Amino acid sequence: MAEAVSLAAPRPAASPRRLGILLAMAMFVLVVDTSLMNVSISAVVHDLHTTASGVQSAIALEALVSAAFILIGSKVGDLIGRKRAYVIGLLAYAVGALAMALAQSLLAIIVFWALVGGLGASLLLPAMQSLIHGNFEGADQQKAYALVGAAAAIAAAVGPLLGGFVTTYLSWRVGFLLEDLVILIVLSGIKLIRDVPYTGSREIDVVGAVLSVLGMGGVVVGILVWQEGGESVAALLAVGVVGLGGLAYWLVRRKREERAALIDPDLFTSALYRLGISGQTLQQIALGGLMIALPLYLQMVLEYNALQAGVSLAPLSLSMFAVALLAGKRPGKRRPAAIIRTGFALVAIGVAVVIPLVPRVDSGWYLAVPLLIAGAGLGLLVSQLNNYTLSPISEERVSEAAGVNSAGGSFGLSFGLAFAGAIMLATLSVSFTKMADASAVLSPAQQQQVSKELEHNAEIMSNTALREQLKGQPPAVQDEIIRINTGARHRALQVALLIPLLAALLGLFNGFRMMRLPDPKPSTAVEGMALG
Repeated sequence: MAEAVSLAAPRPAASPRRLGILLAMAMFVLVVDTSLMNVSISAVVHDLHTTASGVQSAIALEALVSAAFILIGSKVGDLIGRKRAYVIGLLAYAVGALAMALAQSLLAIIVFWALVGGLGASLLLPAMQSLIHGNFEGADQQKAYALVGAAAAIAAAVGPLLGGFVTTYLSWRVGFLLEDLVILIVLSGIKLIRDVPYTGSREIDVVGAVLSVLGMGGVVVGILVWQEGGESVAALLAVGVVGLGGLAYWLVRRKREERAALIDPDLFTSALYRLGISGQTLQQIALGGLMIALPLYLQMVLEYNALQAGVSLAPLSLSMFAVALLAGKRPGKRRPAAIIRTGFALVAIGVAVVIPLVPRVDSGWYLAVPLLIAGAGLGLLVSQLNNYTLSPISEERVSEAAGVNSAGGSFGLSFGLAFAGAIMLATLSVSFTKMADASAVLSPAQQQQVSKELEHNAEIMSNTALREQLKGQPPAVQDEIIRINTGARHRALQVALLIPLLAALLGLFNGFRMMRLPDPKPSTAVEGMALG
């Protein structure tokens, strides 16, 4: 991938408008899928008799698989054909959605939705980008990129509301079946797509691919195993750190030997690119932390159904969409670095306001203003970070650079999901045990039982579900454990929200570093490279 890739000049698609709509529909499904899963956590937990942390782990794992394999997926598409990779990716995603509709256990979700679906996304996204580039030209190409990008933005904005409505009035299973229906419609127009030949090097950097998977996978899986109370956490994290370090060494070595590498390390010689990809990763860490903490708070603490949770999250998603649209079209005279810095500042302010509200409010409407602030900040980041990151990259290398940028963002999302969830459960365990030990109502034997249960089975749980489990206990004991659960749960969610807050503050610091560099020059080659 380090070598320049020569592609045949794009020829216009037979029906560019219809093809653009079908590609946009595919992107819509990719983005709305996660929103549907987030607002359906409590329903999935209830129907499958599983745990919220288990569903959260599946969400993080899906993002991780997509991140770990997206660079490999791009190379696979080069070798087997971009159209074939696109079809395989769609079919894998359809398998994941169908498995969700038919699932009877968490295992099916992890295997088919997270693993198979994540692999599908890693093939689909790079292939889609290449196919748009090769099937359209001139104004039609720009329109296609804009249409697919708009589909992603709209899906992110309306996803919580759409998913909440379907889950509440029909079923979360119906929502995933609807995804399969859309994918079938997209596949029905596959003859409209002309494959894009690849004439670059066909050498595969197997070692680099393995190291990238071990690096990102070791870190996130280690955190997920810690969250679930498993063993060998240190070993998994060590594998991840060594894998990432080994990848950096290997890429430099391959470059020195003038052999094809998974990633061209020269991409990182640009300060703009380094700071931009750091900002993209931090933005996604913040988003991942919010995607776990907020739905759990709304569904497990306030005991909202999926629609109520979706409506409560709407200020975040809708303000992100609106601000990204406005800032992208009318940036004014402000420097991109200044807009990015403002974006991270608004995210930090919004999250900082939410944290003290967690134990004090009994309605999601109290979160509307801080979520509007945080969403506006995310919108500013979405409008600027991609162009900022890819602006210094030459046209023949921008596709590769965009792939690395997407991988960094997906890794940040999976890390934010996993780390916020793990910190939340660890805090819950410590807080619950401490409050139980200090209780004057619980006997020493009951205190010891609580401590033993929480050692490996800490779980964010609604008071209604907990009271069901406490049937048969004396009323005083029930009330005391409910009181402890309420207090410990609030503290755990507050600590989890520190992850997006910290990511936003680090992004703000990164923004000040960006201000020291000259502004990036706009590049037409960057248009549309933010897919996914």
